Amino acid sequence: MNITDNQTAIVRLSSIAAAALFIQQGVEPVAQMTVRDRNRIAIQSDILGAAALGIKNVLCLSGDHQKFGNHPNAKNVFDIDSMNLLRMLKDMRDEKRFECGDEMDVEPRLFLGAAANPFADPFEFRVQRLAKKIDAGADFIQSQGIYDIERFEKWLDAARDAGLTDKVYILGGVIPLKSAGAARYIKNKVAGMIVPDSIIDRMKNASDGKAEGIKIAIETVRRLKEMKGVSGVHIMAIEWEEKVSEIAEGAGLPRRSGPA
Repeated sequence: MNITDNQTAIVRLSSIAAAALFIQQGVEPVAQMTVRDRNRIAIQSDILGAAALGIKNVLCLSGDHQKFGNHPNAKNVFDIDSMNLLRMLKDMRDEKRFECGDEMDVEPRLFLGAAANPFADPFEFRVQRLAKKIDAGADFIQSQGIYDIERFEKWLDAARDAGLTDKVYILGGVIPLKSAGAARYIKNKVAGMIVPDSIIDRMKNASDGKAEGIKIAIETVRRLKEMKGVSGVHIMAIEWEEKVSEIAEGAGLPRRSGPA
């Protein structure tokens, strides 16, 4: 379960507190951590707290700009970027060292993640940026939502040719669509997203748009399962969480009995 960190810059329950509650319920969380709201002192303090609560998986992100949220006049921080966040947490884990150079007695045992967008331009830079994130400390990668499966496969092939898929676990992002209108909005209004016309046409011509969106998501997961270099999927059923199990079961994903 991914626990977002004030996504879209809207105030929500702390990702660390929510992750700790999930652990109590026997669910393994991925706690997201952004650099928008914290300087390096607060980040390192929160990471130590997360580790003390049993949180192991941390996804390192920049965070959506505050102008998009419900406190647009709030002051952002961005003391460091997401790449340096990865490197800082890697040093805490592997070198038992704070960012300032001070040593610590007990290191946080972390499994570090980062985001990747195979659909942004320039395309040639996407694999180079992936390599930099792996070098900075990423153990796993969560991709942007995939609708253009051919472009994703091209990116994956380039990553595999560079030997990167042997160094990191890649999770393909899957976002089920609810309507043709939603597909058109993502294509035209969401930066860094590609929705092929064939997907929009399928949604438009379907007698039941929501059912078709679930079908497309299941097909995407099945395609990802066949790709060498893909280690899993990240299903993002935005405000449609009850459909996650239907997608997982429809795609033949096995159930887990408990946290790893």
